[in-house]
Amino acid sequence: MYWKEMLGAIAKPDKNAKRYELSTDYKYEGLQEYPRPQLERKSYINLNGKWDYRIISGKGQVVSSGLIEVPFSPETALSGTDRHTLLPEEMLEYTKRFTIEKLKKTKHLLLHFGAVDQVAFVSLNGINLGVHEGGYTSFTFDITDYIVEGENELKVKVRDYTDRIGYARGKQSIEPSGMWYSAQSGIWQTVWMEWVPKVYVSNITMIPDIDNDKLNVELRVSELKGQVTITASNPDLIKDYNVDSIKDDKIFVTVKLNKYKLWSPEEPNLYFLNIEYGKDSFSTYFAMRHFGVGEDENGIPRLTLNHKPYFMNGVLDQGYYPESLMTPPSDAAMINDIETIKSLGFNMIRKHCKIEPMRWYFHCDRIGMIVWQDIVNGGTKYDMNMICNIPTVVRPFGNTRDKNKLFLRFTGRNTDKSKEVWFKECAETINQLKSVPCIGQWCLFNEGWGQFDARSCLEYAKKYDNSRPIDAASGWFHEGCGDVFSEHVYFEDLKVKLSNKPYVVSEYGGFSLKVGNHVKRDAVYGYKKYDHPKDLQDAYECTMDKIKSLKDEGLSAAVYTQATDIEDELNGLMTYDRKVQKLY
Repeated sequence: MYWKEMLGAIAKPDKNAKRYELSTDYKYEGLQEYPRPQLERKSYINLNGKWDYRIISGKGQVVSSGLIEVPFSPETALSGTDRHTLLPEEMLEYTKRFTIEKLKKTKHLLLHFGAVDQVAFVSLNGINLGVHEGGYTSFTFDITDYIVEGENELKVKVRDYTDRIGYARGKQSIEPSGMWYSAQSGIWQTVWMEWVPKVYVSNITMIPDIDNDKLNVELRVSELKGQVTITASNPDLIKDYNVDSIKDDKIFVTVKLNKYKLWSPEEPNLYFLNIEYGKDSFSTYFAMRHFGVGEDENGIPRLTLNHKPYFMNGVLDQGYYPESLMTPPSDAAMINDIETIKSLGFNMIRKHCKIEPMRWYFHCDRIGMIVWQDIVNGGTKYDMNMICNIPTVVRPFGNTRDKNKLFLRFTGRNTDKSKEVWFKECAETINQLKSVPCIGQWCLFNEGWGQFDARSCLEYAKKYDNSRPIDAASGWFHEGCGDVFSEHVYFEDLKVKLSNKPYVVSEYGGFSLKVGNHVKRDAVYGYKKYDHPKDLQDAYECTMDKIKSLKDEGLSAAVYTQATDIEDELNGLMTYDRKVQKLY
């Protein structure tokens, strides 16, 4: 029965299908909200808005120019450009002029970028500030020595190599179709500045310890010249706090807690702090919770929340919008997606092939939504026949290291440069998101995309965060490591495979339905296609009943594909424009 569906899923999609204009109803209002909720200061200068841009070909010719609305990539409708797709040999140049009315001689001015895809060369007033590689993580420059009173000129030059070098790219493709989406480039998250004292906190990491009623805090500081003061909005929360040690530019603080409630999707309790270091002051928040692995009363391995077996009922979410691709058009857009997913009975989102703006994670924290976070896939070109089509058709497949030796040569991660890139991007991702309470698991590799030596990669990731489980290889090409046994099951019957690790179905479903004119392209991609809403609903309910029945047999988590339609993929709980909810 499923052979026809399986072969249809690996068939080549129509790259020339007709395209349509499509948009959500969310109103873009400049994305003015403070972009970093866990280190929020009163000083805030938002640089989103109109910038000058031009795209220069490899031969030095200007192929596109004018005004662009930052933080939207030039390939998007909300950018206001002609939507030219940046090619690997082209250069995208931004220019922003801003005015500093008066310099603050006792303070520093920091320039922050939420994300720029892929390589950003930044200069201010003709002086090079530096280069950032990687299209999904944030970065900062101290521009104190380069700003002047009056007008300043900020330039950002961007190269986007897509799959030429090995940087993270997620699902982006210059020739999108099927499971691959429109490529985008350049600045796609908020650009902003803030004044800070000369002695300030540049980063904070918070790890809760519910077993010992404490919060472990690590402050990275510009200079070791301040005293740490911590107060809570709830006066009964903090019992006391102590500076445990100081190492290089880091201060380690233990905050002992007196009265608190644990965080869970059912009760998403958050606690807010104000931290002072010398003259620096900022607000932050945390939650008390623990994600781990254990056994239930029958000795079956389980994922746990707060040391109790907890079934994680998840949905795959890739965070794309028809008018803005990876950039959410507004705070309301992010909130509505999370709340809709929760209203459908899910308590977990697998954030697939993307890192969201930090405000998205804050909304998951406060709404109550566990997040499984992918390390965004990259590498050079994948051989899709060898790492996707054959494993899809020939199952079971690739569950031991010996079987994988042949196929891992085709994953796009064979050069030293591409491996070096993965380690760097993995560390940056974990460091950026480590303090986020809702993140319950990391996923290092998906279906072999950019995969190499998962065991050493797992050991590397654990050095940066050993406080939550890690799925070393989601789907197949398991290399005998990781905290869970993770499979994708789209065509076979769902069943539990017991091992010495929690068994999770990290992708299933993929039920597709085309809804009227709520589509971006006249194409349908999915694993099981339906023509009528009732048939889709019936199949969905039947599958959900099966998932529920497998919980008692040892299924620890399941991830339904997916939250919304995206371009050719019409397997969403909602249409791409979020105007029709297909399933209830």
